[in-house]
Amino acid sequence: MREKLNHIYLDSQERTLLLHSLVELKNQLIQQGRYTDCVDELIFKVINAPLKKLKVVTTGGQDV
Repeated sequence: MREKLNHIYLDSQERTLLLHSLVELKNQLIQQGRYTDCVDELIFKVINAPLKKLKVVTTGGQDV
């Protein structure tokens, strides 16, 4: 069975927040003496993820 892939699109502010949160989690795990391998992999993936420019189209619709 193939592993399901999920894609997430973040702007620069969300990406920065995600990286700060992962580093904070890693620091907490280090203080507890636990392994940080999984968090290290996630940090590496976020840092090396390709940037993709998306066009966001907004409509001038009114609230109903």
